[in-house]
Amino acid sequence: MAMPTIDQQLCFALYSASRAMTASYRPLLDGLGLTYPQYLVMLVMWEDERLTVGHLGARLHLDSGTLSPLLKRLESRGLVARERSAEDERVVEVALTPEGRSLQELARDVPRQAFSATGLSLSDSADLLQAVHQLTRSLEESRHHSSPDELSRRKDIP
Repeated sequence: MAMPTIDQQLCFALYSASRAMTASYRPLLDGLGLTYPQYLVMLVMWEDERLTVGHLGARLHLDSGTLSPLLKRLESRGLVARERSAEDERVVEVALTPEGRSLQELARDVPRQAFSATGLSLSDSADLLQAVHQLTRSLEESRHHSSPDELSRRKDIP
């Protein structure tokens, strides 16, 4: 069996799409003074105005080494505040500030503008979103339940 070319690799297609999607957000977020990862943090904070760093990391699939610098920058801008939990000082909580809350109104049109750049219909977008969520669940489950040797022995994997 011949090695698939890079254009036949699902991983490369997803990587390329992710980079293109992120790049399409850049001009939309520049006016807000946010990077794309900071925008993702703010999206979660706008849903849940107070949560632990651990919960935020789990929602975004980010480890604390990646999340901490993002939170530090957002805190220096006055958009979020970090503080130790009163119940357990090992736990750090993140809270949305009034400035962070007001930024949501300025960002309200970003999803619509970003979606229009995709060229997808609402139906195609919903189908793609569902497929990507299923792919993520399957990959995470596979990673937690299969060793690399087991995966390499599977005959149905190209």
